[in-house]
Amino acid sequence: MTLGEHQEAFAHDLVALLLKAWELGYAVRIGEVERPIEMQKIYVQTGRSKTMNSIHIKKCAADLHFFKDKVLQYPDELGEYWEDLNHLNEWGGNWRSFKDKPHFQRTV
Repeated sequence: MTLGEHQEAFAHDLVALLLKAWELGYAVRIGEVERPIEMQKIYVQTGRSKTMNSIHIKKCAADLHFFKDKVLQYPDELGEYWEDLNHLNEWGGNWRSFKDKPHFQRTV
């Protein structure tokens, strides 16, 4: 699969996740999706990230913020839903080394 095809599949699953969130009554705010390499370098230098291999650089990751009754929430059910959409999808809330609940990515 080419990177472009992964990006298309990621976009398709992202729409499904957004629809599921709205169905469950969440408002959604989209954070970072595409990240230039220069920004990633800054994140690594400042300790905000530990890798130069961020999936955001490949345009296959999104940071999403969910609100219900104006309260910010990161529901596990949406993370699980995301991972069930495709075996290449990962939710940062299930990472072992650190938790990044706003982060949804397609591993490429």
